[in-house]
Amino acid sequence: MRPLENYIELQGSNRERRPTYHFMMKCLLYSRMETGLVSNKDYYDEDVNVYIAHLLNSFIDPSYIQRAGRYLSKYDTEVFERLGESQDARLKYTLYKTNADFLLVSLGIFDNPAVVDPANTGGGTHPERRFWQPSEEAYVGRGKTYYRFAYTYSQQIHNPHAAITEVLEKLSTGFEKYLRILAHMRGEYLNLMDRLSRGEIYHLERRVDEAQKAGDVRTLQDEFLDLFLEWKKTGDERTKTRLEKVVRRIKKLDTDFAFELPK
Repeated sequence: MRPLENYIELQGSNRERRPTYHFMMKCLLYSRMETGLVSNKDYYDEDVNVYIAHLLNSFIDPSYIQRAGRYLSKYDTEVFERLGESQDARLKYTLYKTNADFLLVSLGIFDNPAVVDPANTGGGTHPERRFWQPSEEAYVGRGKTYYRFAYTYSQQIHNPHAAITEVLEKLSTGFEKYLRILAHMRGEYLNLMDRLSRGEIYHLERRVDEAQKAGDVRTLQDEFLDLFLEWKKTGDERTKTRLEKVVRRIKKLDTDFAFELPK
C-alpha cells in the first residue's frame, strides 16, 4: 500500500502505519454515535458506512479526482445537456453518481455552498459575509435527486438487488442525515475549515475549477474534431446539430474559441 494510503495513530503506544480507510471509518462511526444518528437505527445502513468511508478515502488520491472530473458539472442544465446526447445507461449512471458523491462530500466535509467571494469583501463590507448561490437547500435537493437517478440507472446495469443499488437508494432517502454526520465529522475530526484560511480556500477552489475547465475543454475539442470530420464526410443533419451544441459548450468555457459552420 502506498504511503499516501496510510496514517499513524498518534494516541496510544502503537505507532504502526494503518490504512487511511480505517481512519475514515473510525471517524464516521464516532460521528454517528455523537450525533445520535447511529447505524441501523431506522433501517440497516452499515453498507452506507462502508460506501462513505471508501468515498472519503478516495478523495486522498489525486488520480480519482482527475477521473471523476470528466463527469462533473456545476449546473443541472449542463448535466442534463450531456445526458440528452447519450442513450448509454452506464454513462448516465456514472454522471449522476459522481455528481451526487461530490455534492455529498462538498456539503458535508467542505461546507462548499457558503463561498466567500474576496471581490465583494472590500469597501466597508463585512469580510465574513457569505454568498449563497444557489441556496443550500437547492444543493441538498440536487444531491437527493442525483442519487435517486443513479439508483434508477443502477437497476438497469446491475442486479436490482445489488449492494450498490441499495446503498444509492439509502443515500437518496437519507441524504440530509448523512450530511449531518459528515458535518460533525468535519468539525470534530478533520477541522479543515480551521486549518485553511478563507483566502486559501478561495484560491484552492479557483485552481480546481481552472483545472476542471481545462480538462472539459480538451474533451470537448476532441469531440468537436470527431463530429466535424464526420459531418464533412456525411453531411448528416443530426451530426451537424450535435456539432453545433458542442461548439456552444466550448465557447462557454473558452471565449477565445472561434468557429462558424461553413454554409
